Amino acid sequence: MKRKVFLGFLIAEAAICVLLVFLKISVESSLPVMMAFPFQQIGAGLRALSLSSGFGNALAIALYALVSVLPIGVLLRIRQKRTLQAEDSLLVFLSAALFYVLYQMINPSNLLNLPGSSASLAIGKAILGSLLYSLLIGYIMLRVLRLFYAGTLQKLEHYIAVMLGVISAGFIIMAFGVSLHSLVSSIASLQAGNMGNEQLLGLSYVFLGLQYLVNALPHILSTAIVFAALRLLAALQTQRYSTESVQAAQRLSRLCAIALAVTVLTNILFNLLQTLFSKSLMVVNQTVQIPVVSLLFVLVTLLLTRILMESKQLKEENEQFI
Repeated sequence: MKRKVFLGFLIAEAAICVLLVFLKISVESSLPVMMAFPFQQIGAGLRALSLSSGFGNALAIALYALVSVLPIGVLLRIRQKRTLQAEDSLLVFLSAALFYVLYQMINPSNLLNLPGSSASLAIGKAILGSLLYSLLIGYIMLRVLRLFYAGTLQKLEHYIAVMLGVISAGFIIMAFGVSLHSLVSSIASLQAGNMGNEQLLGLSYVFLGLQYLVNALPHILSTAIVFAALRLLAALQTQRYSTESVQAAQRLSRLCAIALAVTVLTNILFNLLQTLFSKSLMVVNQTVQIPVVSLLFVLVTLLLTRILMESKQLKEENEQFI
């Protein structure tokens, strides 16, 4: 994927996250619905078809069986193309789980022993859906692991680029979804706890905004590091030990160091300012925030760039010696 297209995708993702936050669409409240999708809808459709007529019932049974054996069909197709591996056995379990889950979705009254409770039915459907998703995601992850292990250097570089894209999408969700949702919730809590004193909340709003920036900044910087890493990968694919590759590695190394320094210093500065203005604030969150995931990502990237630079230097020294 071209960098401009990828950047556009991340911007669109950020806009969607912001929209969901301000529309007050809670991930927690919608999670049961998402986990049950589309199995709940398939079950409801098959149930309606089954109750429509005798022919509809026969057709619903046929469709129920057909959908349930789809993973087996995929397994047979895979067997025609390559040797089956241990992880492929998960497709058999996925097919068996589909038989069970779809049957329960067709007959939702069997889900839990809590009749008449729609909330319990929703949770039961979410649990069944999570079973199918865990099998499917587990199979995909094991296949990806085997591809990583057996892949050539060129394929590994491609896989790394894909994984960097997925990671950066996660960073965007953290910055413009999770952190922004925390900001909105904090503002709402501040307002609810200070009814009648709204005129005194201005500085508190400012510090809540600053706290959001401190929380989101590591994820934004990590996204910038992803783009620098993608440029490095592109240079490596052209010529591994070229001057352009080394320059890209050096830029990535500098950016990693800057990101680490900015992350640490902004956290220190925020805590210092909050201490100085604590008497004027209606809410104080004096905590030591350590963005472990972002910092680990930065450190690993910095380590890899240093290894590349030293490898090039060693190669040049060996060539001069020969």
